[in-house]
Amino acid sequence: MTTTGAAAGDRDGGVLGSHPSARLIRAFDLVVAVVMLPFALLVGLVIAVIIFVDSPGPIFFHSPRIGRGGRPFDMLKFRKMRRDATGAPLTKFRDERLTPIGEFLVATKLDELPQLWNVMRGQMSVVGPRPEVEEFVSLYPDEYRQILTVVPGITGPAQLEYIEERHLLADAHESAKLYAQEILPRKIAVDLEYIRTQSLRRDLAILAHTALMPARTLKERLALVKARTSGERRRVALYAGAAIAVVALLAAFIATSGPMR
Repeated sequence: MTTTGAAAGDRDGGVLGSHPSARLIRAFDLVVAVVMLPFALLVGLVIAVIIFVDSPGPIFFHSPRIGRGGRPFDMLKFRKMRRDATGAPLTKFRDERLTPIGEFLVATKLDELPQLWNVMRGQMSVVGPRPEVEEFVSLYPDEYRQILTVVPGITGPAQLEYIEERHLLADAHESAKLYAQEILPRKIAVDLEYIRTQSLRRDLAILAHTALMPARTLKERLALVKARTSGERRRVALYAGAAIAVVALLAAFIATSGPMR
């Protein structure tokens, strides 16, 4: 999300409607990360415990991605798949590799919470083009030469536009081929337009839309999980949703109750 071009750097980053400066964006990222940290820690702790109970093994998944300037980095996620899972680096709807809690994490996008650590390290921004794996970046070198002039983001316009991407991949015989040839070119076009028209006002709108998404769809997602799972899988998924909801309410209560005496 941090623009390296001289023209962008010369613009006034203090105006919401103008192209933001690198320092303003970095300050924005750090403020958002710090504000979200208490929530992320509370919810993350619950998620970590459920992952360990549901599917013993690593809590986090390190996904190699290509960052600004073509530099590779490990993007953090909560592990959502079985330890022995193999296949394309894409998650399809009803993906058999998903654990019970993994289905919930994918539906609510809570598997992305650990990427606040990537933001703190400067490897990612809160808003920006989504980082891709090298396999897909190499298919569109000219386009990614432009996209990789900015820091990749946790969320962005292409992410919101293709929030149900896994449904598009669900029935594809070759999901990686469909993604590379049809979905990715459209996402690239959205990302390039975002880079050209980037402003702090737009970033705030994208962030607000992203933040509201889990709350708006939580009830629907839990109903889907309940309908598609049974027995132990259903209980784990529902317990996960209930635990995260309780922690979220607790965090909201603490945040609004004022200083403790």
